[in-house]
Amino acid sequence: MIAVVGAGIAGLTAALSAVQEDPRTEVTVLAKGTVRQSNTWLAQGGIAAVVPVAAAPGDTAAAHAADTLAAGAGRCDADAVQVLCGAGGEQISRLLDLGTPFDRDPSGALALGREAAHSARRILHVNGDSTGAGIAAALLRAVAAEPRITLTEHAFTAGLLLDAGVVTGVDVLRNGVRSVLAADAVLLAAGGAGALYTHTTNPDSATGDGVALAAGAGAAVRDLEFFQFHPTSLDVPGNPLISEAVRGEGAVLRNAAGERFLLECRNAHPDAELAPRDVVSRAVSAYLQDSGERCVWLDATGIAAARGTGYLAGRFPGLDAMTRSHGLDWEQDLLPVVPAAHYWMGGVATDLRGRTTVPGLYAAGECACTGVHGANRLASNSLLEGLVFGARAGAAAAADSRAGAVPRVLSGDFPVAGRAEQVPSAPPDGSRGEPAFSRAALQELMSAQAGVLRNADGLAAAAAAVARWHCGTAGTATLQGTKGSGSQGQPIRQMRVLEDANLLTCAGLLLAAALRRTESVGAHYRSDAAAGTAGTAGSTLNLLS
Repeated sequence: MIAVVGAGIAGLTAALSAVQEDPRTEVTVLAKGTVRQSNTWLAQGGIAAVVPVAAAPGDTAAAHAADTLAAGAGRCDADAVQVLCGAGGEQISRLLDLGTPFDRDPSGALALGREAAHSARRILHVNGDSTGAGIAAALLRAVAAEPRITLTEHAFTAGLLLDAGVVTGVDVLRNGVRSVLAADAVLLAAGGAGALYTHTTNPDSATGDGVALAAGAGAAVRDLEFFQFHPTSLDVPGNPLISEAVRGEGAVLRNAAGERFLLECRNAHPDAELAPRDVVSRAVSAYLQDSGERCVWLDATGIAAARGTGYLAGRFPGLDAMTRSHGLDWEQDLLPVVPAAHYWMGGVATDLRGRTTVPGLYAAGECACTGVHGANRLASNSLLEGLVFGARAGAAAAADSRAGAVPRVLSGDFPVAGRAEQVPSAPPDGSRGEPAFSRAALQELMSAQAGVLRNADGLAAAAAAVARWHCGTAGTATLQGTKGSGSQGQPIRQMRVLEDANLLTCAGLLLAAALRRTESVGAHYRSDAAAGTAGTAGSTLNLLS
């Protein structure tokens, strides 16, 4: 039996791939909340892929790979990029076979959009801006029709079980009850860690569980300093994302005076709004820091003027409804936006088939790191990553389990992120006046010291604070007993304690990696260091075929 932790695109695809690889395989998919509480379900902008029968004139998988490498600031693993972009067309065809209702143009061909840093129109959407939900719904129908797959909601994975260094199952918390689920292999597809920051496009459930679980089991991690901030989240509670596709259609960013500032501000870029995400987020953050303004303004009124009344609602129905729910008419009003934590390029180090450095443990999707995104993810490559590497990891887990031997594992050196580190011991003093640990306090600290703009002093201070909090909360994540008290809300409180412990672990690892990399590159910008130059991947892996 294979246990899959997470029910987003990577986890669902892995489960389907595992049973296709070996008809005797059974899979249990563990969703922390409901299946709709995932980054996949919330994904708006689309999925990037070159589909041969519908590609834009002159577009190729090689061009997609070149764009991915360029956006990654010279830190992508080239082999991983070739796998990602080369498999895109096949994987989209698989989704079409499952009934995914990708948008079509009047002729019936797949409709293609364009986003920042893409050289061609190659972004597929569902219902304009509900791509993740459309893909997830199709995958869930396929999972429900497969008797060898069991999907369990509200099942929080509290730990990994190990025997002589081999992962043998998971410790699950469900409805206040702890239980053990034995497994031949465990595949982590638990998503990201946006809850580390005050402003995030992620759901509250994105608490770094996959990275923390793997690190606790001694697995290698890599590239944790590279955390992407999306430049345009609406400046309202919850920070809903304003898709990059809106800028691809022609929306621009303005300051409080109504001026387009991206071509003249600190960290300006000639591509302005269509520069890679790390560049736009850095320019916006620098402008806000210099000006003291709270937010900048996304202006889509030009799109409405050029395309006609109702175009925005037709192209982006979900965004139109969301903005109007906040009292904004984006055909006439500018939208207040701020950068928000969006996607963790780093994660559990894996090979190109999801194997980690721990036997029996696999990972895919945002919680994993093949090096495919380098220092900055290209827009709309995240759903494709979950699809491509989820399928490969699921197949590898099934094949390795079928072999009946200790699975092959990833090998190699990890000079950038290192192997999973323990959070450093707390200094004996210096905490006077420091707030007690809370998730809000951690988010404020990480946003201030480890956000878009960073420096050594801030990172070191944050690392010391996280270490003190970690020591102060040590042991609180160990739940007393195996059964809930029966009081209302107790299971939720139990899970939140475990989530907080995971967030502290992830914060400590991220800060250590950010301190170690003294250059500025991609999404990791050190204001006390010179900008890095494009080069080879920051972590060199010996990838297994």
